[in-house]
Amino acid sequence: MTTPQRRPVASLWIGEKLQYLNLICLLSHVQAGHPTTLYCTDEVSNVPEGVEVRKATEIMDIPMDIVEQTSASFLSNVFRYKMIQKTGAIWIDCDAFCHKPFPDEMEYIFAGHGFRGALNCGVVAIPQTGELMDRLLDYYDNLPPAPPWFNKNQLRKLGRQDESLPHAVKIYKAERTAFGPQAFTYFARETGAIEHALTNDYLYPVPFQLNDIFYDPHGRVEGHFTENTLSVHLYTNGTKPWWRKNVPLENSYAWRMCQQTGVNPADALE
Repeated sequence: MTTPQRRPVASLWIGEKLQYLNLICLLSHVQAGHPTTLYCTDEVSNVPEGVEVRKATEIMDIPMDIVEQTSASFLSNVFRYKMIQKTGAIWIDCDAFCHKPFPDEMEYIFAGHGFRGALNCGVVAIPQTGELMDRLLDYYDNLPPAPPWFNKNQLRKLGRQDESLPHAVKIYKAERTAFGPQAFTYFARETGAIEHALTNDYLYPVPFQLNDIFYDPHGRVEGHFTENTLSVHLYTNGTKPWWRKNVPLENSYAWRMCQQTGVNPADALE
């Protein structure tokens, strides 16, 4: 029996080696039948079979000097919308595990996460053309003196940044999420696209604040899932160093998903 052809998904990797959590997440989409592309800035030594590798420069020039002063996630926040605009693929973070295939009929795929209610952009599908895409790309391509949603405290932090820094770096250092969830939430509200937001259980069933549960052999991760759940975000940026450097405990969710995807975590630790 052949796996049905699904919608294409894509992500970005900056670096030379994927960690085991990234491997299981990419493979979960492959196993669900989604053509999966990984755009890379470097030669990656352990891309799993079934994942197509392409150069990140096919989508945009990569300002590595800016990345070095911020983070890999900074670049991904710009890259994801340019990738969607050019290819129409669904953006997936490399720590988003595919629980069920994304339905063909869903034009918009994004949701809130955690306990605060803001939108996350770890999994995103939006129209390739339209006001939301235009507003997002204009924001990144023509940065304002300050993001329009900045409050007084954020403006003060921005004003204290070293004037010699690139403007994007100053904004990032004043507010780390100003290019990610904050920007996406603001422009989704401004354009009315917020009405298409899915509930947390679709893409972020486990709140960020509880992410240790993925490594607990007695934690019932699936208790957070509903019939709506399509993706499970593993929040690798918030994972404690111990879990990134050690094989997950037997029967934990991370261990079970390694078994499901055929990944040996010992081969891809941090």
